[in-house]
Amino acid sequence: MTNSFAESTVNGNILVVDDTPLNLGGLVTILSERGHMVRPASSASMALRTLEAGLPDLILLDIRMPDMDGYELCEKLKSDARTRDIPIIFISALTEVDEKVKGFESGGVDYIAKPFQAEEVLARVDTHLTLRRYQAGLEDIVRERTVELQQALEKAEGLNTELQDSLAENERLREKIQVEHVYLQEEIRVDHDFTDIIGQNQEFKYMLFKVRQVAETDTTVLITGETGTGKELVARALHAAGNRKDRPLIKVNCATLPANLIESELFGHEKGAFTGAVNRQIGRFELADGGTIFLDEIGELPLELQPKLLRVIQEGEFERLGNPRIHTVDVRIIAATNRDLKQAVLKERFRQDLYYRLNVYPVSVPPLRDRSDDIPLLVNVFVQKYSKKLGKQIDRVPQKTLDVLQSYVWPGNIRELENVVERSVITSPDNTLRVELPSKPDFPVHTGKTLEHVEREYIIQVLNSKDWRVSGPKGAAAILGMNPATLRSRMSKLGIQKPHKKLTDQ
Repeated sequence: MTNSFAESTVNGNILVVDDTPLNLGGLVTILSERGHMVRPASSASMALRTLEAGLPDLILLDIRMPDMDGYELCEKLKSDARTRDIPIIFISALTEVDEKVKGFESGGVDYIAKPFQAEEVLARVDTHLTLRRYQAGLEDIVRERTVELQQALEKAEGLNTELQDSLAENERLREKIQVEHVYLQEEIRVDHDFTDIIGQNQEFKYMLFKVRQVAETDTTVLITGETGTGKELVARALHAAGNRKDRPLIKVNCATLPANLIESELFGHEKGAFTGAVNRQIGRFELADGGTIFLDEIGELPLELQPKLLRVIQEGEFERLGNPRIHTVDVRIIAATNRDLKQAVLKERFRQDLYYRLNVYPVSVPPLRDRSDDIPLLVNVFVQKYSKKLGKQIDRVPQKTLDVLQSYVWPGNIRELENVVERSVITSPDNTLRVELPSKPDFPVHTGKTLEHVEREYIIQVLNSKDWRVSGPKGAAAILGMNPATLRSRMSKLGIQKPHKKLTDQ
């Protein structure tokens, strides 16, 4: 098996600044073994002297140092024309969101928390070196094209209108490219950059910043978060902002596909490969060739299929069921899960090597209870959406109503909030939104139970409240915001059965 940390896509010249010998030595070892040229500095003053001897491609910078802290050194470098374009990654034990935002405001492009993991350091370094090389390549192309057009103008006997227009368009494109890539050195822009993604919360802004960083690369991304937090919206934003946006985004929900059919769905099958295979079927990976595949609920992928997924990620190769011929694809992979994959690895329910392949660039979507300051924004959007859909005119949301909504813990997150607003738009008799919520959540939050255990309890409580009715407008699936087939699949996986009687589907 290929070692994921032995492969390097971009080798670079890296300056590492840290006053702790153990951290400094560890970073030098990790990066040197990857093939990077590393220059160590144990203080800010030593770093400035090192820069006089030559400029690096990237800087890893500690924050707490005796002679000058990392924020001050970063601002000093960003004020110097020679060093302002060098990407700086902070690496520090200061993990509060305010500290991270301060780092980005001073000019940093990323933030790694101590104690650091080798795979995280290598993934972040490779990502920013790739982006830097990509930006430099685009600027070279624009520069060469500008020179060619200028030479053509000089050879022309007179001013040529078409050439002038082409030169002007080329300059416009050059400026556009600079604006699109300068976000690595600029302040985080996170207010309303992505359609359908709404939030002003600081933790949510940091998540969106990370999404923007990785969007234009082909790096594998693992999105984590509780059910209903909007992981699929984040995946769609990653694809839409990436280089593959003109190619398809293929979605696969690993939780809804039966275990005996998921291999066929992912990799396809030949006619006669198994009972019922009456025609050849192209798998989702083939459909996504050249584009992006979104593996939702990846934690539900059967253990026996995980080596085949690992092979696609590592080699870009797979075989259809019933056909030994090897097929190759070029696919960007985005995965999402509401499970703790580290715990799944420890319990031998998920392969460790697959986990590291998927977790190259982790993105964590915060639960709604941790961003309650975004609830008024979300409520306003949902009220407008369902007022228009239902033909009603709800234009007033009392502050008391917002206070009630912000005090609720939202175990179902944004999906639950949207369902509550939709029901409230239906039942409100006039133009004022009236909301009814339970005095406490249907299941406890922060109990120390696993997410799987809490999810099982919540589904059972909803089923009990609906007399175990699954489908229909008054069924449990509607309350949970799920397709009935999806709910039945989750019940099967979680071992949920109605005592003594079959489930009601009416």
